[in-house]
Amino acid sequence: MAAKLKKGDKVVVLAGKDKGKQGTISSVDPKAGKAVVDGINMAIRHTRQSQTSQGGRLPKAMPIDLSNLAFVDKNGKATRVGFKTEGDKKVRYAKSTGDVIDA
Repeated sequence: MAAKLKKGDKVVVLAGKDKGKQGTISSVDPKAGKAVVDGINMAIRHTRQSQTSQGGRLPKAMPIDLSNLAFVDKNGKATRVGFKTEGDKKVRYAKSTGDVIDA
């Protein structure tokens, strides 16, 4: 199935402790149905000190389910994503405005 949300998309969180926050997707795991969003769903990870890193309690962005994310259109509002064909190409578009996302 084609990906409705991809790396680099600006999204808003619909549910959970970070509801309403916006961020950019840094990575997507389509098999698990999860994505890592910068600054969202942060957890403290304890890391051991090494020669290159200081170590200690470091915040890390954890994966969040794709169903709890919505694409942010150019107006700054959450919208669903659909697919349509323009010519011979399949493109994503914002359902609220009808604008093509990746032209």
